[in-house]
Amino acid sequence: MNGDYEENAKIFKALGDPNRLKILDILSCGEKCACELLESFKFTQPTLSHHIKVLTECGLVLSRKEGIWNYYKLHITNANRLILNLMQIITDTEECICKEKETNCKNNK
Repeated sequence: MNGDYEENAKIFKALGDPNRLKILDILSCGEKCACELLESFKFTQPTLSHHIKVLTECGLVLSRKEGIWNYYKLHITNANRLILNLMQIITDTEECICKEKETNCKNNK
């Protein structure tokens, strides 16, 4: 585990919004322009821009501009890295942080 709990926490916080999860779900099918994303929501373009900004800043979404249109896609490498980091956090391995300091609660009474 890379021990970067703060960075992972920022990403998980970004994922704490159901609209952002839905955006990622839509982008899992491929690149979409903002107008295509908006069709799936009942909010305005500025609200979509806010959600996209949060997802872009935490590294889960990539954006590109083509003319007047903005296109977005899932940053699959970072999404996979996040999954692997979570697996490392919740899996008991020999490198697990819990193995760094063995304690025996019975002896600490």
